[in-house]
Amino acid sequence: MQIELTDRQREILHASMELITQNGIQGLTIKNIAQKMNFTEAAVYRHYSNKIQILNGILDFFRNNTRQIFATEIPNVSSIKQIEMLFKKHFMAFAQRPSLVAVIFSEEIFRNETELLDKVRLIMQENALFIQKIIENGQKNDEIRNDVNPEYLTTIIMGTLRLFVKQWQLADYGFQIEKKGNELINTIKLLIMN
Repeated sequence: MQIELTDRQREILHASMELITQNGIQGLTIKNIAQKMNFTEAAVYRHYSNKIQILNGILDFFRNNTRQIFATEIPNVSSIKQIEMLFKKHFMAFAQRPSLVAVIFSEEIFRNETELLDKVRLIMQENALFIQKIIENGQKNDEIRNDVNPEYLTTIIMGTLRLFVKQWQLADYGFQIEKKGNELINTIKLLIMN
């Protein structure tokens, strides 16, 4: 069930994402959020009781965006085209909000925060099921190679996306993810096409 955010909660989440982009996830503190927004810390606490709730909100933001991509922005085209569009939409989302990368790929930091770790795990499972369904449909329609288990192809696709985005983050976002991502998409298509 999706909880509707207030305008102020959205502002806090966006300010938090900007802070993460500038200073990394360790730079996200209630004090820093308050300073960035010219608020008192008490004003931030009225909307979120702690940093974990804010990170949870950012994960929900990403999860809802991804669900929207899967549900409405991936048209009924070939499976190969759906996978291509999925990659492009994610690259575009990450280019617009690099902080999402820092949060989504921080499961090691969340190791002691089971609520956040569980949410990251759930997002990954939902994404994997959706991609696997695309692959299975592609295999039925002879668009995608049938000699590899769809579950393993899903792992290869998700792992490739994850590693590529992580490399972009570690390069301090120093290359155009959308442009270089198109080259990666073409390589993935060559590997999975029938």
